[in-house]
Amino acid sequence: MQLYKSQTLKVYNSLTGKKEVFKPINEGHIGMYVCGPTVYSNVHLGNCRTFMSFDMIFRYLKHLGYKVRYVRNITDAGHLVDDAEDGEDKIAKKARLEQLEPMEVVQRYTVDFHNILEKFNFLPPSIEPTATGHIIEQIEIIKEILDKGYAYEINGSVYFDVKKFNESHDYGKLSGRKLEDMIANTRELAAQDDKRSPQDFALWKKAEPQHIMRWPSPWGDGFPGWHLECTAMSTKYLGETFDIHGGGMDLKFPHHECEIAQSEASHGHSPVNYWLHANMLTLNGKKMAKSTGNNILPGEIFSGENKILSKAFSPSVVRFFMMQAHYTSILDLSNDALLASEKGYGKLMDAIETLKGLDTGTSSDFQILEWKQQCYDAMNDDFNTPILIANLFEAVKHINLIKEGKETITNEDKELLTQVINAFVFDVLGLENKSMGANDSSKLSGVVELLIELRNDARANKDFATSDKIRDQLTALGIQLKDGKEGTTFSVS
Repeated sequence: MQLYKSQTLKVYNSLTGKKEVFKPINEGHIGMYVCGPTVYSNVHLGNCRTFMSFDMIFRYLKHLGYKVRYVRNITDAGHLVDDAEDGEDKIAKKARLEQLEPMEVVQRYTVDFHNILEKFNFLPPSIEPTATGHIIEQIEIIKEILDKGYAYEINGSVYFDVKKFNESHDYGKLSGRKLEDMIANTRELAAQDDKRSPQDFALWKKAEPQHIMRWPSPWGDGFPGWHLECTAMSTKYLGETFDIHGGGMDLKFPHHECEIAQSEASHGHSPVNYWLHANMLTLNGKKMAKSTGNNILPGEIFSGENKILSKAFSPSVVRFFMMQAHYTSILDLSNDALLASEKGYGKLMDAIETLKGLDTGTSSDFQILEWKQQCYDAMNDDFNTPILIANLFEAVKHINLIKEGKETITNEDKELLTQVINAFVFDVLGLENKSMGANDSSKLSGVVELLIELRNDARANKDFATSDKIRDQLTALGIQLKDGKEGTTFSVS
């Protein structure tokens, strides 16, 4: 439902380093490209946060009435581990370790990616192209860059000539880096390296005999560079210049920087008007990493089968948690943070249910139109979901006061409040209130915490029969109690 048409949407443009009034290239239409996953493993929770941020942006732009073509790719060609230059192809490595064909690896983890995003209630993108489906387009762009003199071929590989490009362009303008500084801080190339300069990056790499994923090209059998695929797919479906390019903050350099260089070298102009970057997700104050064990997968959060959280949390609770931080800020996930979000989510869903049965009167104490404008003002300020959620809880407060008879609301205002709160909670934030009770998780937590307290009292009174009975019956229901130094926690199987 379109409730409002904004002319004042502002977005933070990473290219200029400031908020700008958003003006689409074609009125009423928006083209948006977001770098998708490399499908060689289960989707990372930090990546989910990035994709969730752009799902929210996609939803809000649609809510404002724009026709949005949202393109999010699948990287299924693989690229090299060390900055797309050296090492082993991620997909090929996984295929070798698991004794599978590379496309079996791609299929397995593409399905996982879609399943997880479906649980988080993502809207599907308008187009989801694959890197392997656009090899021809990538080869054609390489030809253009070679013809313009910004690349060179050597021993079956093609490299982008960054120094040559920087003579007439500004390589580093997105990340704020200067080429002179990059050169000064880079080691010299090894004798066997084909590149002329350490800053040059691969457009096409010659495939060694053992390399599994390979395609024919004018320069011999090989595979495309990591950065090239996004240039090819974004411009094919959105045009040589489009409105929004999104991705994680970690992709700003070198990936997005190289995308700009490739487009300017081949097409002669900048590819994107607004660059938007989502920030990282940490876990218990530290970077998530498999090597340190400070890591958790989305499915492990939903099932509770992990050693980091005290219990399982629903996808909507995790989504609500992520929406409570601005997409450009670092967000730290912890057990306490998820528990707090679960309670807040429960209160919000309770209020939406309460709103349905509110009695109406002849006047309204809650200024609905002013509140509605504040909700839009929050989202128009670079998609500020934390301020939006604060405004939603202002409405929750008034709903509860009306329920208690301390305030009144007219039938007309009740209908408007219902429309607006449903639009922002479900359509824009993408939360769900399923029939099995959106509050089941939070209510279950309260019941189990009460039983844990009763069990602790029984143990203190040496009533071990009652203590064991509580534990055993909870176990029979699939609720496991865990006694530790900091008290008793539980998980649900």
